[in-house]
Amino acid sequence: MTDRRLNTIVWAIITCLLWSTAYPFIKIGLQYSTPLHFAGSRFIIAGLMILPFTLRPRDYLRMVKTNMGLVIWVTVLQTLINYTLFYIGMEKVPGAIGAVIVGSQPFVTAIVSRIMIRDERFTRAKVLTIILGLAGIVLVSVGRQEFNFSGPAELAGIAMIFIANISTATSNVLISKNGKNMNPLVLSSFSLLIGGLIIFLFSFTVEDVPSKPDFPLKYWLVLIWLAFMSAFTFSKWYVLLKRPEVKVSDLNLWKFIIPVFGAILSWMIVPDENPDWVTVIGMLIISLSLIYFFGITGRKERKVEEVPAGPMAK
Repeated sequence: MTDRRLNTIVWAIITCLLWSTAYPFIKIGLQYSTPLHFAGSRFIIAGLMILPFTLRPRDYLRMVKTNMGLVIWVTVLQTLINYTLFYIGMEKVPGAIGAVIVGSQPFVTAIVSRIMIRDERFTRAKVLTIILGLAGIVLVSVGRQEFNFSGPAELAGIAMIFIANISTATSNVLISKNGKNMNPLVLSSFSLLIGGLIIFLFSFTVEDVPSKPDFPLKYWLVLIWLAFMSAFTFSKWYVLLKRPEVKVSDLNLWKFIIPVFGAILSWMIVPDENPDWVTVIGMLIISLSLIYFFGITGRKERKVEEVPAGPMAK
């Protein structure tokens, strides 16, 4: 395994670990604020956090202008459509069903990337990993909550979350294909800040936002953590997507571990959540599927490196 590939794997795991903290902390934040208002506040702060680490204002604006098409698409797909539909959809479906639909994102990304990128392929190892990953997510979700489906509202919620997955997958592919000349920090700061501002303003038209909010310290601590987490994870993920050797569908397979980390975190901080065998078995299936896939691709990479180069090669 090359140092570059190991570096990508380590950062992908760290990023997914941080992403997994979102769900329990979002639940805490939503006890005090409405969904879109909370999401908009989170992303505005996240975008502002990244700004000091980007470029001088003149260079920043020049880069945004030069890559305006990509910037607009990522802002619309990744921030506006994805998170608006995600927050609304998760309110309409039971937690277990929502977790499975959200967890299917690597599968959706594999399909979208196969359609949009010629070099992406459905290998036997990738198909098996996706099937095992989805099975593991179902077990993790079933172990923590029962599946209940009661009508059209839930169906609408499922559709919203699924469209959010497609939106995120399309954004990832566009960054991989067209983001080579785009600073990932500029892209993440602009898309989070502008997208968050639009969601924040939109929340006043569709939600009963308090005119004089009086939030406790717990709310602000959760909001700051979620903003920092978004700032870091999106910036790092965009860096990984820009690497020429990284395939979008392969990188997104690591998102299967987000429910695993999320369940472990819930066991640690949520009083009523405890480990059970169904959830643990689901975690093991997800972990083994990823070890299998990246072990297979790692061996193939080593075989390619061992082939002699130059005119003497036969």
